[in-house]
Amino acid sequence: MWTKLPDKSTTYGFTLVKHIIGVAAPAASGQVNSVTVDEDSAGQRLDNFLIRRLKGVPKTHVYRIIRSGEVRVNKGRAGADTRVSAGDVIRVPPVRTSDSAAQKLQRPAPARDFPILLEDDHLLALDKPAGVAVHGGSGVSFGVIEQLRQARPAASFLELVHRLDRETSGILLVAKRRPALTRLQDQFRERETGKTYLALVTGLWPASNKVIDVPLHKYLQADGERRVKVVAKDDPDGMRAITLVKVRQTLPPVAGSPGSGFTLLEVTIKTGRTHQIRVHLASQGHPIAGDDKYGDFELNKALARQGLKRMFLHAWRLQFTHPVSAERMQLLAPLPEALQKFVDHVRPASSPV
Repeated sequence: MWTKLPDKSTTYGFTLVKHIIGVAAPAASGQVNSVTVDEDSAGQRLDNFLIRRLKGVPKTHVYRIIRSGEVRVNKGRAGADTRVSAGDVIRVPPVRTSDSAAQKLQRPAPARDFPILLEDDHLLALDKPAGVAVHGGSGVSFGVIEQLRQARPAASFLELVHRLDRETSGILLVAKRRPALTRLQDQFRERETGKTYLALVTGLWPASNKVIDVPLHKYLQADGERRVKVVAKDDPDGMRAITLVKVRQTLPPVAGSPGSGFTLLEVTIKTGRTHQIRVHLASQGHPIAGDDKYGDFELNKALARQGLKRMFLHAWRLQFTHPVSAERMQLLAPLPEALQKFVDHVRPASSPV
């Protein structure tokens, strides 16, 4: 279902499309191969091309065979950042997967369908559930993209356009053609998209606090887990991050829990830094309800007893230009049932959504 917007955008409502499930296990590479780059792969970096092709081979090994010159493009040496073109012939040397990687290849990701918001010949937009990574890696065997590929064995090309945190639900774009992928990623990089989230934060957010322009810095904890923190504007390691905040609704405290209530925010990000919304909101003294990394841990326990067992952050609206038709698009994904139930549980009966 869709309707035309006054600004010639197109808004797509929430519809569910189920797909036939099929499973096909990829084969590991154990001999010298010559691979010809097809049109859909043109424009990729050499390292990314190989990482996608050599399933189960550690990235460190992929970079090692590139640096050593064992990988050749049209019989010549090439760097990891070399862009491959359609028709290029790439020599891929023998590689060996680890036992654990081989086991993963023998047990491919389970096929899974996801709620589809929009699909055509060039892209699809799905409503990612919370708790599912967008791709495998860092201790996660598989994610949305691997499951989607298994569910669509006939699809020759499916690639993530952007990413969402594992615990964040909402709109996720997947490209079905290489040109669509590059054009959409260019829009994200050039900040030509509009990404708005719904976030429930602890406390009463001041309506006057509309712009957060504070640099962020990624670091690793002693246990190797990734974290992000705000830093001073003159910090050489800081990356500029801009978040726009609009108060959507204020809510009272949950019975039996501390605090002065909650605020439901519409949060639009102008930059796409790791954990940007979570860290920016927490830095203002209003962490996201249910956030297990940057939140109020004692309050989170109380909220779990009241039914909120996940982080309240949802990618609600996405605006972008269609990579082929050039039409300005707007996608909307309603709050997941679990989040809507919590809002209804807390909200006074006379209060609007």
